[in-house]
Amino acid sequence: MFSVRQILFGTPLPTRAMEHERLGKFKALAIFSSDALSSVAYGTEEILLVLVMAGTGALWVSMPIALVIAGLLTILTISYYQTVHAYPSGGGSYIVAHENLGVWPGLTAAAALLIDYILTVSVSISAGIVAVTSAFPALIPWRVYLCILAILLITAGNLRGVRESGSIFAVPTYWFVGMILLLLGAGLTQYFRGSLSVAPYVAKVVEEQKLLGVLLVLRAFSSGCAALTGVEAISNGIKAFKKPESDNAGKTLIAMAVLLGTMFLGITFLANRLGIAPAEHETVMSVMGRSVFGSGSTYLLLQAATMTILVLAANTSFADFPRLSSILAHDGYMPRQLSNLGDRLVFANGILALGGVSSLLIIIFGGDTHAMIPLYAVGVFLSFTLSQMGMVIHWFKLKSDGWKWRAVVNGAGAVVTGIATLVIVESKFMHGAWIIVILIPIFLFCFRAIRWHYTSVVAQLFPKKLIFEKTNLSDETWPKIVLPLSGVNRASLGAIQFARSISKDVTAVIVDLDPTGTERVRENWEAMESDVPLVALPSPYRSILE
Repeated sequence: MFSVRQILFGTPLPTRAMEHERLGKFKALAIFSSDALSSVAYGTEEILLVLVMAGTGALWVSMPIALVIAGLLTILTISYYQTVHAYPSGGGSYIVAHENLGVWPGLTAAAALLIDYILTVSVSISAGIVAVTSAFPALIPWRVYLCILAILLITAGNLRGVRESGSIFAVPTYWFVGMILLLLGAGLTQYFRGSLSVAPYVAKVVEEQKLLGVLLVLRAFSSGCAALTGVEAISNGIKAFKKPESDNAGKTLIAMAVLLGTMFLGITFLANRLGIAPAEHETVMSVMGRSVFGSGSTYLLLQAATMTILVLAANTSFADFPRLSSILAHDGYMPRQLSNLGDRLVFANGILALGGVSSLLIIIFGGDTHAMIPLYAVGVFLSFTLSQMGMVIHWFKLKSDGWKWRAVVNGAGAVVTGIATLVIVESKFMHGAWIIVILIPIFLFCFRAIRWHYTSVVAQLFPKKLIFEKTNLSDETWPKIVLPLSGVNRASLGAIQFARSISKDVTAVIVDLDPTGTERVRENWEAMESDVPLVALPSPYRSILE
């Protein structure tokens, strides 16, 4: 009979099922690209919101800015395509920066990404719930509770396993992509036929024309760069792909970039040609949808798809935050519990931690999207810059065929993303981005404190020499002793010595949770030349007690 736990999260999966839990390109695109693809719902609007401060006559600049952002997307895609092949173990910006720039740049990239993943969940969930409360104002007092409920549902979906979460979240993602492509196809067809009229839906804004300065254009560019958040997600989750991992991850990355670029440019082009300006109570996407589809069922389906993808954009963070945390935990910079696989072969502790922290953030900010948005995108662009710089050093070290051209591409990306980072920080600093500037050093301090703790524990426990002292017992009778071990260290050697002092019938036992760790214990055991046998118990469901 199934328990409540099994009904909610499914039956435990054995370790040998890991290969079957990996993702094909179709599901991986839905899981790792939902954040990036959903950004087209607000990317163009973020540009227009800045440009409209110079009057409606400045809105034409949105298209050149969109083309620059599309060019940046191309550079990032090429860079991360190279990254997924150069670093097939995953880890993205953290691994690249750590290996090529040093420990502190690597940890800085990791801190920036972790913060951005938490904010992605909080911002996307709150944005999706705002869409619901806009349609049903009576739910506004329950906004925070609805946000937390949404986080609980996505957390539960991810705890069921990578493959099942892919099945759950694939439909909404492709529904949204299909509706956007339908919108663009119908809109462009009507526009070129001259049958598209938007007069009833164009917002009335301040007509006074102001000087369109360079700073305003840079701010519009930095705001539009929100459309690029989530681009790095695939490079962090390479190990979740079916074999060949790097090849499948690279193809998925290209598919994501093509879809993202096409939708972003298409939406900006239509908004630009139709003269759509931001309205106080209606999004640019909504105005465009009404213009193309009218106010009928197709328009409602577009809005429903947009709301759904904004909520499920959080799923990208639930796919990547636990994986990056597990890599950091393996390196000793985060608690080791975050590197443990759960019953369903996912990093359950990381999923639960992300759900808890993002829920806390929503409670602190009252589910107010506008209060959290200034914190957004600072971290991800900092990680972009560090990753690009790291890849430049990587090519200079490797000097493989075509390395100079690749280094130039990555160098150009580092410069552009670095400028974008500075502009984002400058324009959003007084509106809340200062919090991120403070949080990153705090994360770095925590990383180093955890690392120091583990290093200190190892120094205290691990013996300088693996020497096993044999004992002679005069009594012919002795008890049977079974000694559970987690590794070979001073504590375990002391326990073995005590056991051998009272019996000759001693067996050491280790539960095989990690084949690599178990093999390391075997090697250390053989080096001691102990007469105590070591037995490794297989544990297909990664449970010590069972």
